[in-house]
Amino acid sequence: MIKKEWNFCYESGIIEELTTTEQELVQQARQAATEAYAPYSHFRVGCALELTDGTILTGNNQENASYPCGICAERTTLHYAQATHPRTPIKRLIIVAENPNGLTSNPLPPCGLCRQSLLEAENRQASPLRIIMAGSHEYWAVDSAASLLPLQFDAKNLG
Repeated sequence: MIKKEWNFCYESGIIEELTTTEQELVQQARQAATEAYAPYSHFRVGCALELTDGTILTGNNQENASYPCGICAERTTLHYAQATHPRTPIKRLIIVAENPNGLTSNPLPPCGLCRQSLLEAENRQASPLRIIMAGSHEYWAVDSAASLLPLQFDAKNLG
């Protein structure tokens, strides 16, 4: 038996260390979170993404009384981008969350379904997608969705 190891590298810092554009995207994601439909969990997630042509799109989580019917903010925004700008790659995506007490202090990583969707988008556009997870003061960032899902399930697995 051979044991193997993955090294996971990510960037961490305070929000003020992000670029001006990224700080603006964090603000837009925060605004999107306030508009989330989350009457059951009261956990609102906002997402903002920037396309390579500079277009900014936002989205949020949408819950449903039949829980599996809901959708996360990341996938709402990602699918909106792919439906309305199918040939424009996504440059970066920002995720923020708030609970009934306000913004979460720690950055929020995407769930497994969202990681798989982000990986598919990255593979589809054949270029990396920067993902920034922002808390109230701190952020974490990866330069590729593949960093968040090292054992990938993709089209190669279907062959």
